[in-house]
Amino acid sequence: MANFATVANDTTIARTQAALEANGFKVTVVNDGKAASQAALRLIPKGAEVMTMTSKTLEALGLDTLFNESGDYDAVRPKFLAAFGDPAKKDVVRKLGVAPAYAIGSVHAITQDGHALIASGTGSQLPAYLYGAGSVVWVVGAQKIVSDLQEASDRLRQHVFPLEDARLKEVYGAGVQGSINKEVAYHKEPAGRVHIIIVKEPLGF
Repeated sequence: MANFATVANDTTIARTQAALEANGFKVTVVNDGKAASQAALRLIPKGAEVMTMTSKTLEALGLDTLFNESGDYDAVRPKFLAAFGDPAKKDVVRKLGVAPAYAIGSVHAITQDGHALIASGTGSQLPAYLYGAGSVVWVVGAQKIVSDLQEASDRLRQHVFPLEDARLKEVYGAGVQGSINKEVAYHKEPAGRVHIIIVKEPLGF
């Protein structure tokens, strides 16, 4: 099994950046988490409507708290959580995160030939990522860089899945139910609406 927690070297990061940009993604490479946070804040202006997706990367950087609790942004997630669990508001919950002005989160792998792989239990973040959000920001630790989509799939199943299972057991008392529910391979972004911040240190799963 590949070591999916090892940060890619500069040559590999540069090759990945070039391939992603050729596929329509915007890419910024930074040295550390502090620089990643600064880059994200430059991309999402104060006052903007923003949905933070569940992400260990955002949590590690404190960006989830900043966007949702600082009062400087029109934060969607607090509205989502306030309506969640109320049967009368199930349509409100479903629609809230679909089309924010900005969506920020991460992915589970990016490939040296310019693709991304995302998996989800509920799929709640996928509509905004794929089409609904006006702009998407992914903050991605460089340990998530793999050679191709086959290795991305291996990373997801061999590395991410067990860690997510453990996280869910700790938080909710129950792990992943059997298998990966939903998985998307993201090949190109013709509109250039997805900005990837690659961080030269391990962040998230």
